Amino acid sequence: MKEGFRQAMAWLHTWTGLIFGWLLFAIFLTGTLSYFKDEINHWTQPEVRSHALDPVNSLGLAQRYLEANAAHASNWMIRLPNAREAALNVGWRDPEAGRRGFVSKSLDAQTGLPVEARDSRGGEFFYRFHFQLEMPYPFGRWLSTFCAFIMLLGLVTGIITHKKIFKEFFTFRPGKGQRSWLDGHNAIGVLVLPFHLMISYSSLVLFMYMVMPAGILASYGGNTGEYFNELFGREDAPKAANVATPLVPLPTLYAKVEELAPGARIGFIQLQNPGDRNARVTFTQSSADNVAYRRSTHWTFDGASGALLTQGAPESGAMMTAFSFAGLHMGNFAGPWLRWLYFVFGVAGTAVIGTGLVMWLGKRQLKHAKSAHMPGELRLVEVLNIASMSGLLLAVAGFFWANRLIPVAAEGRADWEVNTFFLVWALSLVHAVLRSGRRAWGEQLALGALAFALLPLLNGLTTGQGLDQSLRSGDWAMAGFDLTALATGVFLAWTASKMLRPAKPVTKRASRAAQKPTVEGGEVSGC
Repeated sequence: MKEGFRQAMAWLHTWTGLIFGWLLFAIFLTGTLSYFKDEINHWTQPEVRSHALDPVNSLGLAQRYLEANAAHASNWMIRLPNAREAALNVGWRDPEAGRRGFVSKSLDAQTGLPVEARDSRGGEFFYRFHFQLEMPYPFGRWLSTFCAFIMLLGLVTGIITHKKIFKEFFTFRPGKGQRSWLDGHNAIGVLVLPFHLMISYSSLVLFMYMVMPAGILASYGGNTGEYFNELFGREDAPKAANVATPLVPLPTLYAKVEELAPGARIGFIQLQNPGDRNARVTFTQSSADNVAYRRSTHWTFDGASGALLTQGAPESGAMMTAFSFAGLHMGNFAGPWLRWLYFVFGVAGTAVIGTGLVMWLGKRQLKHAKSAHMPGELRLVEVLNIASMSGLLLAVAGFFWANRLIPVAAEGRADWEVNTFFLVWALSLVHAVLRSGRRAWGEQLALGALAFALLPLLNGLTTGQGLDQSLRSGDWAMAGFDLTALATGVFLAWTASKMLRPAKPVTKRASRAAQKPTVEGGEVSGC
């Protein structure tokens, strides 16, 4: 019975991993890139220059710009520059504007002048794709949440399947074909198992309101907005009195926040009814200051008198638990070294999914190694493996190349960057169909190596902010992106060289091993 249970868990691990593995690979890869969302934003908008942080000066500049250009708006939003985001971002609601009536501008943090940065979704594209899959709301979120559940299920069934999971962590036999893939899959999986359990479970917590909405619907009916207002401590501003009243200088209010919370970094400021007697100004502490979201760390002032009206309500234990899981998943609190650790663990998770897909196909290909014809279902899996892994990497590189090659003034250029991503991804699928397996792998990996390795050169030629310039000026976000692209190119070149070498002949022993049903590496190899 015990062996039968492990066989059942191995079967579940195998087939759920295969069916959802291609989508999970994309979700994990784009989620990993999202840990450097702000740095990617900086690279994709090189026109925005970094300056020494001065929140008091930035607030004064933002207020003057909004009073001059958005005095008619009922709401203003200000996002201050920080160590990762160079721009001073302002926005306001304008019913006559596009994008659902919202206008946003990036200002130079030193002069307050608008920066004519190229239109690009940058790191925001990968962040949104990670949990929305470029699908209409709420379908993309539903699908990505279900995939998170499948990932959690795969981790649990993988633990049950491996009786000697920690012993296998210390075992790696290079140059042994399928055995090496299995050893790598096991070792990486065990190394980052706590991280993957946290990421999978916390993603379910993040969308708990979608996964388990019964309690919300029972208490709030169809008015989910009231639920979120209560959860996050939001209060509706009073209606405008239509009595013009000068707005208190924002640096003065910022000084009051510093007295209330010494050392707190302010990430977001919202102004309601600016220039009116009923103006309200809300300061929200940066998410980088705490692991969990803290609704108690926002302060609302009367915009006309400057008096403190309210401070966010304290969090309950249940809220702190849920918000802590959300914060751990997002990683906004992480400093540079911890963020890199998140990135490395995310790459490892992507590798676990990829090696699992490769192993599934490899074991079944061994059974047909002597045959001139591969069954259609295995050929389909092979094509999808290539397109979902090497093809996706090519698509990511294509997105960044489009960012530099599409004219800055082109209309809808941000959409064209995204279209380039999906076009390259689709072409990789066509290429995988037309070429044999190893050749398709090798050629796509080689092209990806070239695309990533040349990104620093392309950046230098098109923006004048090449690797040498960014290192001299201390622009570590720009330099870090270029160095990471170069390292990725070198790694892909190494893997491409492996794939482009002639395949080793299959031995009789390996062929017999493929026919033997076993519970090994999380799958029933005889299935």
